[in-house]
Amino acid sequence: MQDLRDRLVIVISGPGGVGKGTLVRELLAADDQLWLSQSWTTRARRHGEAADAYHFTDRETFLGRVDDGGFLEWVEFLDYLQGTPVPEPPTGCDVVFEIDVHGAEQVWSRYPEALLIFVDAPSPDEQVRRLRGRGDSEENVNARLAKAIDERDRATKLPMTFVINDDLQGTVDEIASMICARRSAKSG
Repeated sequence: MQDLRDRLVIVISGPGGVGKGTLVRELLAADDQLWLSQSWTTRARRHGEAADAYHFTDRETFLGRVDDGGFLEWVEFLDYLQGTPVPEPPTGCDVVFEIDVHGAEQVWSRYPEALLIFVDAPSPDEQVRRLRGRGDSEENVNARLAKAIDERDRATKLPMTFVINDDLQGTVDEIASMICARRSAKSG
């Protein structure tokens, strides 16, 4: 595994439907020094979801990679597996992990200097609207809302910075400022 101590490690977590993926895409587009570690999942691709949003795979292949030590962290989430492969970022790039709070805990235990950011929706009603808007079933919406309570609670036990995604560009700018400040402190 590459040593990431000479790079900034950024973890973006939060409940489903708060806009993590959109925020990360905007951050990557604005900063060519950021590299996204693509997570693996055994869930089916959502309607309208980009083919490269995850490495979509089957349970057997995923568990084989677990057995080979190929994940930095992984978890069974609702009814599927998801995990972060051991990262191999290009030279000179900082690493972004878009992962759940359980994964953030595991990454933080290896990289305690990581920048941990918890993104949330402005309200539960807005989270529901976003989940439905991306095509989640009512069963999934309810499961994700219940899971969000646990995620928020776990996040308060970590050195996370909480960000409310109520304005996309404002939230992107806020996170970009945190990254810039952390880079300055690291190089200082």
